[in-house]
Amino acid sequence: MKFYAYRKCSTCRDAAKWLASQGFSAEHFEIRETPPSREELHFAWAQTGDLRKLLNTSGVEYRAMGLKDQLSSISADEVFALIQENGNLCKRPFLIDQENGIALTGFKADEWSKVLAK
Repeated sequence: MKFYAYRKCSTCRDAAKWLASQGFSAEHFEIRETPPSREELHFAWAQTGDLRKLLNTSGVEYRAMGLKDQLSSISADEVFALIQENGNLCKRPFLIDQENGIALTGFKADEWSKVLAK
């Protein structure tokens, strides 16, 4: 299991604490410096079915780049390339476990509980 987060993000810290309290261990990555790989992003997209769920739509970079208006005209690969260049564009926290078919973005304890309990 891989956990991508931003250390200054309180939601990311809450998610990390929650994972530990539930007995889950994950390899931690700083999302800004080491964003999820294209393969991981593609997997998460396949799991969520929504490209927007992979993007930090409330982030400064997202708004400054005008991605809201561009999403309908750019490919998923182009979105993945943008995330690779700027980890701040990725929704965080980002939890992935390809072996077990898990991809979660953002943190909602109830949602994470349902998915991770399987």
